[in-house]
Amino acid sequence: MSLRNYLQFLANAPTLEDLWSAHTQKMAEYGFDRLIYGFTRFRTQNSLGDPEDFIILSNHTPEYVDTFVHGGLYAHAPMLRWALENEGAGSWRQIAQRFDRGNLSPEELKVIEFNLRMKVSAGYTISFKSVSARAKGAISLAARDGMLQDEVDAVWEEHGRDIHLMNNIAHLKILTLPYSPPNRGLTRRQREALEWVGDGKTTQDIAILMGLTAATVEKHLRLARESLSVETTAQAVLKAALHNQMFVLEA
Repeated sequence: MSLRNYLQFLANAPTLEDLWSAHTQKMAEYGFDRLIYGFTRFRTQNSLGDPEDFIILSNHTPEYVDTFVHGGLYAHAPMLRWALENEGAGSWRQIAQRFDRGNLSPEELKVIEFNLRMKVSAGYTISFKSVSARAKGAISLAARDGMLQDEVDAVWEEHGRDIHLMNNIAHLKILTLPYSPPNRGLTRRQREALEWVGDGKTTQDIAILMGLTAATVEKHLRLARESLSVETTAQAVLKAALHNQMFVLEA
């Protein structure tokens, strides 16, 4: 698929699943066969937010994802530190350079040891431009087992601008698609109730519009708050909107 055709596909991808499947295949054409995409809208000065609110997409093995993501190793990854302080594309060569200078923390060394054990040793990281102080996104492009960083850098020298562009467009498209984090999904009724709240309707109004009792509407709103792990209905509306779970077009 040509670059133009691929970008057209990305722009029209109907779901995250369709986009991610195609994107992992496209990146594999350049030798990047294991990817992790991460995005948060809840970054603070000292935290990236609740991991359960992250958008995480990966085609690494379940073993890798369980340890690196769910086990929290990502928080000490050298290239995450780089991504939080920079925008653009970064070669993993800098990890070796920091190692040679003795400029890696014990926690970072543990991440490197784990990655080497999982044969994740060469690649690039792209840190996407943020338009909000609380938002941050990045993607890790791990080269296939056996590729050296010199080879990866040569691929980037020839195709880096195209790869960067494709990942930027994929990132921007991901931000427009509905995403339900694990344990954060809404039922159809919960979503509908939140949508009416977002339209400024009262509980009594919503009860009439949905053909329910006010008590049942309150139950749906309470369960929506619990599902989204927030205290107020206003916070639930905001979080659902940020994850594009509001006013979703049914397939």
